[in-house]
Amino acid sequence: MTALIIGAIIFTVFDLGLLFVVIKGPTAADRMCAADALDLVTALALVLYSLYSGRAIYLDIALVVGLLGFVGTVFVARYLEGRL
Repeated sequence: MTALIIGAIIFTVFDLGLLFVVIKGPTAADRMCAADALDLVTALALVLYSLYSGRAIYLDIALVVGLLGFVGTVFVARYLEGRL
């Protein structure tokens, strides 16, 4: 069980690194890729925490985070392409 918490903490540290890239990224496309990775790593950390705590509500939150991250990525990609 402690391995799940350690994994969630490691993914949280990855989130901090990705957040730095989102803030200081060289281009808008790099920032968007980092934001998409941030969403996925956050969802994975929530899944690990859900397994640790035994509560399914965190799985639902992880699913919503993943879906909103995907939709946001599509919208920003269309905007950067000029078709929105």
